[in-house]
Amino acid sequence: MEHADVLGLALMDYLENGFSEDIRTTSSLEETDVLPLAHLFRGYAAMPELEQKALQQCTGSVLDIGCGAGSHSLWLQEQGLKVTAIDISPGAIHCAKQRGVNNVIVSDFLDHQGSYDTLLLLMNGIGLAGALAGLGPMLHKLKSLLAPGGQILVDSSDIIYMFEDEKGEYWVDPNGYYGEVQFQMHYKKFSSPRFPWLYVDYNTLTRACLAHGLQCEMIAEGAHYDYLARIHTINP
Repeated sequence: MEHADVLGLALMDYLENGFSEDIRTTSSLEETDVLPLAHLFRGYAAMPELEQKALQQCTGSVLDIGCGAGSHSLWLQEQGLKVTAIDISPGAIHCAKQRGVNNVIVSDFLDHQGSYDTLLLLMNGIGLAGALAGLGPMLHKLKSLLAPGGQILVDSSDIIYMFEDEKGEYWVDPNGYYGEVQFQMHYKKFSSPRFPWLYVDYNTLTRACLAHGLQCEMIAEGAHYDYLARIHTINP
């Protein structure tokens, strides 16, 4: 049965009724995977090192884009930062509010207005671009949300390793970008509509940033082809 907010449904069920089962995902990579609900409610100590490092880099007013159940926003609030948490999922925003996030908004970031010192896009938040063609418009919108001297903190992964054969050769479509993936979420009897998601390698992200007057700097690399980057405007 199709449900428009499978993620929110699962998060609310976990928060209000406790664990029963995790979200399953299927993708165009022909893989079935599990998204553990407990992982979406984790505290700072249980977060991956790249996420911890990203949170430590946050300053001033913060816009947590795709906040989910609000774990990142909660920690930032505890550090005394002013945080606005947004997500297109009404269920996710309900959970974030119930958990104590002070300022929550159901919104697509493309429709959001404001000025922030830090834009936070974790758990491959750059994936919201959907496709490589959507990366430029996304960066243009993010740039419009930056206060003078502001920063964008984003993590992603270079998934080229998934296309490597035993000879060390890569089998990818030369007419497309290998990081463009179609996903679908499943929880109990419900399934989301299929949606596009983007994984972008660091060099491609850097080139896209330069095309929009932005500079991309590597902060840290993870253990499994992932990285954390800071994006900011190029000084004249």
